[in-house]
Amino acid sequence: MYLAVVIDLYSRKVVGWSMSSRMKASLVCDALTMAIWQRQPKARLIVHSDQGLQYASKASSGV
Repeated sequence: MYLAVVIDLYSRKVVGWSMSSRMKASLVCDALTMAIWQRQPKARLIVHSDQGLQYASKASSGV
């Protein structure tokens, strides 16, 4: 099982997560989508990641 977690660096709270048996870009997209839905940011975001292929994919950069 793979887990993708999005943490708000200011509050240090988990604001998005996704779990899957396969490490795909959709795993990251789902976690980012949940975080955006939870926080509803008014401005552009900066996402820090480990630069894995899933985070660098066109699908996740489009979220």
